[in-house]
Amino acid sequence: MQADIFCRVVDNYGDIGVCWRLARRLAHGRGWDVRLWVDDLTSFARIQPGIVPGLPRQQLAGIDIVHWSDSPDPALAARDVVIEAFACDPPAPFLDSMRRAHPAWINLEYLSAESWVESCHGLPSQRPDGLVKHFFFPGFTNATGGLLREPGLSAERDALQASAQDQEVFLRSLGVAHELLSRRRAGARTVSLFCYPAAPVPALAEALAADPRPSVLLAPEGVAPGLEAACAARGAPMVARLPFVAQPDFDRLLWCCDLNFVRGEDSFVRAAWAARPLVWQIYPQDENVHLEKLEAWLARYPAPETAHALIRAWNQSGTGETASALSAALAPAAWENWTAAAMAWDASQAGLPDLAENLADFCADLAKKR
Repeated sequence: MQADIFCRVVDNYGDIGVCWRLARRLAHGRGWDVRLWVDDLTSFARIQPGIVPGLPRQQLAGIDIVHWSDSPDPALAARDVVIEAFACDPPAPFLDSMRRAHPAWINLEYLSAESWVESCHGLPSQRPDGLVKHFFFPGFTNATGGLLREPGLSAERDALQASAQDQEVFLRSLGVAHELLSRRRAGARTVSLFCYPAAPVPALAEALAADPRPSVLLAPEGVAPGLEAACAARGAPMVARLPFVAQPDFDRLLWCCDLNFVRGEDSFVRAAWAARPLVWQIYPQDENVHLEKLEAWLARYPAPETAHALIRAWNQSGTGETASALSAALAPAAWENWTAAAMAWDASQAGLPDLAENLADFCADLAKKR
């Protein structure tokens, strides 16, 4: 199969994060010839070393990467499969070539746990120009497209989580200071923080400072700019600022942590594969539509109610309930239950087919019908 994947970067890293993982899975797992169109190569470069933002076209990891500009190269015409991520719409000249080639056209939708997704997954949409677009929904059940997951991921994760020494070597390579590593070695809780600006970061610092177990907090550069000030009080967690890293290292970072605060779609799924407690800050939408999606996921997530209450509070920053909710979720019995639930959630989702495999099979079936 020869495929084009179109990606508009809206949420800085989540959109290109999903598309880059998908491109690699299809190219390396199924042998596809993949061309990835990206409108923001600067954001791409922050999560993937080797990307050169100024180039109109480049190759990396066996994938052809095209800078999606206002005037795309007319020679780059549609091939077997066109995947538009999150309804981004291919450019008009490319659509003209699609009308001639009639490729399998996929709209890769946003991830949702809502029940209606199952009935819409895979449905076609006939356009007046004769093209047909199919909707492909990531999800948490066999009736959806599933989640992106690389072969061998669990084994690699388990090996790192079983070795305190390997974890320390890795964290040191990211620039985590000796003092923080010493505190971690002495039993401090390791917490990662990747959040949107509205996140109630001071409440997080307050709750961690009140926790009998000390903590260290790992956050990317530029995220939660008030974090250091919030953690200035006595007993507050020690903070390490980390560079943005390539996706495999981001996975390893999540595996090294006891608790992961994540945002958007890509980091949320990767935190689930860490098999550790996670707090998801869902991408905010008008009229609080995102909170309905959050509740749909919580209805499936088997964590205790204390964890659910914390996740709700984290997504409603004006409530002032985050500190007390986090303290309740970290209480020994609640924490033990949450930890067990995170492992169970990982195991249940890992038992389902991978999104890339499902998508490749779906496109192969469409090709047979053409």
